Amino acid sequence: MNAAAARTFTQKLCLVGDFGVGKTSLIRRFVDRSFSDQYLSTLGVKISRKSLVVAPVTLNLVIWDIEGGTRFKEIAPSYLQGAAGAILVGDVSRIETLHNLREHVALYQRVNPHGRMAIALNKVDTMPQEQVSQWQQYLWAAHPHMVCIMPTSAKTGSAVDETFHQLSQQMLQTVLQ
Repeated sequence: MNAAAARTFTQKLCLVGDFGVGKTSLIRRFVDRSFSDQYLSTLGVKISRKSLVVAPVTLNLVIWDIEGGTRFKEIAPSYLQGAAGAILVGDVSRIETLHNLREHVALYQRVNPHGRMAIALNKVDTMPQEQVSQWQQYLWAAHPHMVCIMPTSAKTGSAVDETFHQLSQQMLQTVLQ
């Protein structure tokens, strides 16, 4: 067996965003390959795990699903501490959640200045592609340091794996440097 192939790293990844943007649904789609229309609010934090082979190593993701409620700002720094990456989630059908991404970016950067970030524009199955593309362009202009800004749908699975994989590759590059 190749020694490099046997290398394994564990990294913390947080999903951050307003209440009801689909953070839990994105995680369920990525980890369990499932989706439910039933809404369950996350209280505090829920932790999931998934291993990825990101050549030449295995990356064990510890995925923190952080509540998006009003208490979030008080507890967020302790939950975000030590995260190598974050997926910041906005709901394209609720414009205020996209505007609030700026606050989430700033908070994550304060706690983890060297962490990597991606934005998931979730629920794209509910909006015309042209509007989603406009938001994507706007957010690239506002946040050019993102690993990716992906239009996702936890319902259909569109771009969910790609978002997690792109961010994971960047998180791993940071470790390997």
